[in-house]
Amino acid sequence: MNAADNTLIPGAASSVGSKAYVARFAETLAEEHFSDFLNTRIKLSSLGVGTFPGAVDDVTDLAVAAIVAQALQSGINVIDTGANYRFGRAGRAVGAGIAKAMAAGILREEFFVVGKGGFLTFTGGRPEDPLAFFREEVVAKGLGEEEDLAQNVHCLSPEYIAWQLDDLRSQTGLETLDVFLVDQPEVHIPLIGKERMYQKLLKVFTLLEQAVKENKIRYYGISTFNACRVETDHTLFQSLTSLIGLAEKAAGDGNRHHLRVVELPFNALMPEAYTRFSQVAGQGNIGSTIQAAFQLKLTVMASHTLGKGLLAQEEIPSLQEGIPELANAAQRAIQFVRSTPGIGVTLVGMSSPIHLADFLAVAKQLPLPKERYLAMFEKEK
Repeated sequence: MNAADNTLIPGAASSVGSKAYVARFAETLAEEHFSDFLNTRIKLSSLGVGTFPGAVDDVTDLAVAAIVAQALQSGINVIDTGANYRFGRAGRAVGAGIAKAMAAGILREEFFVVGKGGFLTFTGGRPEDPLAFFREEVVAKGLGEEEDLAQNVHCLSPEYIAWQLDDLRSQTGLETLDVFLVDQPEVHIPLIGKERMYQKLLKVFTLLEQAVKENKIRYYGISTFNACRVETDHTLFQSLTSLIGLAEKAAGDGNRHHLRVVELPFNALMPEAYTRFSQVAGQGNIGSTIQAAFQLKLTVMASHTLGKGLLAQEEIPSLQEGIPELANAAQRAIQFVRSTPGIGVTLVGMSSPIHLADFLAVAKQLPLPKERYLAMFEKEK
């Protein structure tokens, strides 16, 4: 730990701490609202706060901080953010919210923070010339080369990921992030091919295994948009077993790897992670990404729950008919994803406290029984 780390909040989510958190809300939230972080005894809330959306201004910073603080005090112990979110402001707002919640009595060991890196952090706003920015802020500082850059927005080098990890720890004020995700590494495949992308990803995983040893993170994983939804013959497809193979190489002979999370889009209009049988599990079975992840002890976190806001405004007929007890389209869309067998945490991006009410209303409901869930699913086919 360097001198700057002395100002960071120590600790990470633990089995004892997260179980105490569950007990805090025993009178208001059902035990089914929480699930196990696979292969650990850490309890995670079935809903988590996402912090990607929102304007780049002080008002939104205050709103996100308030959302995080209230959520942590209301039975939501998973917070998701990224080094690049809102040009680096989201992480700082998360840190402010965490500080407020801890001042109110929430302990560091009770909650779970997800960080991401890969997309460039354009501090101060997107530059007119992203390539010039990259050359000045990344190449010139020894954090990567132009061959590590995709679409002028994504850098897949261990040095840059290490910088973003430390930057995000500083933003949030946390010594240790519970998990750090490499965000959409598949964007490099069209430029350099899958094999070369995996070579780069292996170096990043090796860096993240070292970060575990240095207590900067507890676990790591990937966040995808297309890679776990497309057909196996699609250019962007990624195999979960291949990712685990990379993690095993990164950990080294005889060492246990720390790859534990896959984050992917899932909602009523984007169900491929549940419906498309494209993955091979450890037992040689073919299944959906969600099924395979469970068998491989990878926790699935769902993103894009509201389809960038569309599903909060437009009703899906099968959801409206199948979940009539909930108040509106947003609540139904969240409950649908949250009730999907195999999804550990359903993330909902918010930047307005108004949306928090719908979010917390769903938390107070039991997840749907499998029969009710599947009945809606059949009608959507």
